[in-house]
Amino acid sequence: MFLSHWFPLAVAERRLRHVFIHDLVLEASIGVLAEEKQFRQPVRINLDLAVCDPVDDLRDDLANVVCYEQMAHRIRAIVEAGHLHLVETLAEKIAAASLENPRVRRVRVRVEKPNAIAGAASAGVEVERAA
Repeated sequence: MFLSHWFPLAVAERRLRHVFIHDLVLEASIGVLAEEKQFRQPVRINLDLAVCDPVDDLRDDLANVVCYEQMAHRIRAIVEAGHLHLVETLAEKIAAASLENPRVRRVRVRVEKPNAIAGAASAGVEVERAA
């Protein structure tokens, strides 16, 4: 599980809320090796967002929050858009898509390839970006 927190995810004084998706596993066409271009492989994606609360009362209305399900759809669309050579590229695309929402102040994306290195649980990259 993804537990590191390097930036404030939820801060009362700044009205920041932590929205996250952890351990989303998708089949992706990713990699530079010839065999990686022929077969899809699993990637594990973790997304952490620092989101500004725009209203005092959310009124239990989805329109007043950053929806993690919509973010998951965006991630799936990026993964399905075509072959990528680098996990770094995938992480940057997810970060950029997240920051398109004006409520998102900071984003941290971790992309892991569980089968990348024999004997290792996973290998990958983590990026952090700010609006």
